[in-house]
Amino acid sequence: MEIVVDGSRALDVLTAARDEPELAFFMLADAAAVDYGVDAHFEVVYHLFSWRHSAWLRVRARVDRADPRIASVTGLWEGAMFHEREMYDMMGIVFEGNRDLRRIYMSPDYRSFPQRRDFVLPDDAADSPAAGVNPLERPETGDLARFRDAPGVTYPPLGSADRPAAAITGGETDADKSRPR
Repeated sequence: MEIVVDGSRALDVLTAARDEPELAFFMLADAAAVDYGVDAHFEVVYHLFSWRHSAWLRVRARVDRADPRIASVTGLWEGAMFHEREMYDMMGIVFEGNRDLRRIYMSPDYRSFPQRRDFVLPDDAADSPAAGVNPLERPETGDLARFRDAPGVTYPPLGSADRPAAAITGGETDADKSRPR
């Protein structure tokens, strides 16, 4: 089942889904953010589970792109802390009430949000301390001919002292026998 709510009502809806005995969606399995484009909105998507009904519930909370703020659910599920930190780091959504809202992947001085649809790598890279690094996503680094001339990795021949051949018995290797079935 899925419901869509305004971000300002998300905490109330999630609290009711968790605390109402008839619903009992006690477990927050996942929380993630979605960007619907520059001219649209963000959504924070929560996946909840209830043993009472053996059912899943998806709650999609719309968040304004111009001022991406939503209440934190860490008071309901402490495990949401890292989900919210990741959404803040990658999308720039501020979770009001999260006691440890800081970047989790990007450096603290990074000024952009890599999972937004309007993210432009070259401009953002020029603003970051890593300026001068030519990431492979940039069009001007698309020529991979330089790798053709690079020395390759060579391995000793199979069966030599440095690289013994696996003993094969009945179509199975020694490695196959060591794995539980």
